[in-house]
Amino acid sequence: MESGKRKRPRRRRAEKYPKNNLSKVEIQEEKEEESVAPLLKSKRRKSDGLSNSNTFLDKVSLSLSLSFLRFISLLVRTRNYFRLRNPSHMNVQMRARLSGGHFRMINERLYTCSGHEALDFFKEDPQLFNVYHAGYQEQMSHWPEQPVNIIIKWLQNHSPSLVVADFGCGDARLSKNVKNKVFSFDLVSNDPSVLACDMSNTPLESSSLDVAVFCLSLMGTNFPSYLQEAHRVLKPCGWILIAEVKSRFDPNNGGADPNRFIKSVCELGFTSISKDFSNKMFILFYFKKKEQQKPEIKRIEWPELKPCLYKRR
Repeated sequence: MESGKRKRPRRRRAEKYPKNNLSKVEIQEEKEEESVAPLLKSKRRKSDGLSNSNTFLDKVSLSLSLSFLRFISLLVRTRNYFRLRNPSHMNVQMRARLSGGHFRMINERLYTCSGHEALDFFKEDPQLFNVYHAGYQEQMSHWPEQPVNIIIKWLQNHSPSLVVADFGCGDARLSKNVKNKVFSFDLVSNDPSVLACDMSNTPLESSSLDVAVFCLSLMGTNFPSYLQEAHRVLKPCGWILIAEVKSRFDPNNGGADPNRFIKSVCELGFTSISKDFSNKMFILFYFKKKEQQKPEIKRIEWPELKPCLYKRR
C-alpha cells in the first residue's frame, strides 16, 4: 500500500432501530431475522456450487431447504410487521390481565367486609374504584341480559313522579335512563349526581322515597343494614326492588335459600309481591313496604349470602 494513502475506517452498519427504544421482544425478533439470513446465503452458495453437478438428489434437497428457509423468513417478517404496527399489543394484554386480577381481588374484598370498611378502603385509594368498575363492566358484557335494564323498564312503565334511590349505583346508569328523580348512592363519586356514602347511613329523610333499588349491590357482610335503611326512607306502600346474582341463592351450591331471604325481608316490614327466577344469571325480588308497621321489629335471622367471586377468564 502506498505511504500517501490512508486506509479508510470501516463504517459501522447503521442500526435499524435504536436499541434503547426496543423492547426485549423486538430485539429477539431482530435476532431471529438475522439468524435466518445467513442460512439462506449459505444454501444459495451451495446451490451455486452444484450448478454444474449432475447429482439430481442434491439439487432437489437444496431446493427444498431454500424453500423452507424462505418460508420461515417470511413468517418471521410477517409477525414482526404486525407487531411493529401495534407495538403496544403485548402491553395491552398484560394490562388486561393485571386489571382482571385487581378486579377479582377488590370484588372479593367488597363481598367479605362491611360497608363502612369498604368506604374506608376506597377513600385510601379512589382509583381502585375505577379499576373495580372497569372489571365489573367487562363481566357484565358477557351477560345476555343486564338486570339494570329490567329495572329501568319497570320504572318507565310506572309514574315518572315516583322518587327513587339507587343504592350502589355504579355509573348511575339508572338515573340517566328514567324521568324520575333519582338519588344515586355509592362508595365513591366520580359524577356530580352521585353521593358517596355508606349505604346503611344515607342523608335521606325518613319516609321520603317511593322506590328503593338494589341492583347487584347487597355486597357487604352487613347487607341487612342496607335494607333497614331502605325501610326507613321508604314511604308506606313504597317499593323495594332487589336484583342479585343467581348463584347467591342456590342452596344446592352453598347459596342462601331464597324463601328464607324473602321471609327475613318480610319480617323487616315488607310484603313480597313477586319474584323472577327466569334469568339464568340473576334473580329479581319485588317487595312493598307495609302500610301499617309494628312499633318494634323483633330480631331477624338473616341468611348468609354467598359471596359472588368471578373466575379468571
